[in-house]
Amino acid sequence: MAAALAATAAIGMLVVPLTVAAADKPIVVVELFTSQGCNSCPPADELLGELIKRDDVLGFSFHVDYWDYIGWHDTFAMPESGLRQRSYVNRVGGRYVYTPQLVIGGKEQVVGHDRRAVDDAIKATAARPMVNVSARKGDAKGQWVVELDPANLSGPATVWLVTYDNRHDVDIQRGENQGKKLAYHNVVRQMDRIATWDGTSALSLPVDMAAVWADGRDGCAVIVQEAGFGPILGAVRVAGN
Repeated sequence: MAAALAATAAIGMLVVPLTVAAADKPIVVVELFTSQGCNSCPPADELLGELIKRDDVLGFSFHVDYWDYIGWHDTFAMPESGLRQRSYVNRVGGRYVYTPQLVIGGKEQVVGHDRRAVDDAIKATAARPMVNVSARKGDAKGQWVVELDPANLSGPATVWLVTYDNRHDVDIQRGENQGKKLAYHNVVRQMDRIATWDGTSALSLPVDMAAVWADGRDGCAVIVQEAGFGPILGAVRVAGN
């Protein structure tokens, strides 16, 4: 899939015909940094499973690898997840990373199982102006198009493609969660930086569904984020096959 993206500067993903109008119903991106080796994470994993059922929330599980040394290697951990989390913490002057941590809208950071704090952060993020992002079916078979309307941005934005699996149930055999079978939701398997955009003109990105199908993923999303791991400016929800 990476080769196809590089060749066309396009996106491979599964999408439903959906337009997200920022003024009508903004989608709030919620990122849970979690680990199968963390015994305080299951309540946050469960909360994310509830949040992703909401049509105004786009939630992801980013599995980190820095707890692998305590006895269990997280089967979904990616170095990129830890880098993304550290970048968020560094941006706000934090002292350390931890799990479970939820980052809402690329800006608000809360403990992942604190329901009240999570709800407050989602409401605050939904009140911010959002970039208008939409997805439509293209002319060719299996092709779609993601479109970004012009926007007045304070600086360049990064456009991300996120591919994920809807759910995994994992038997944990060692470590702090030994003997438990835990459920993980919208598990991120790959995140690609696919474009840089300044907002001065509309951006249209062709979509190749076959690339995502070939990777066996359940779904994808496109996220528009202020460069340098800043606030998330808009997103489009996409669905599996």
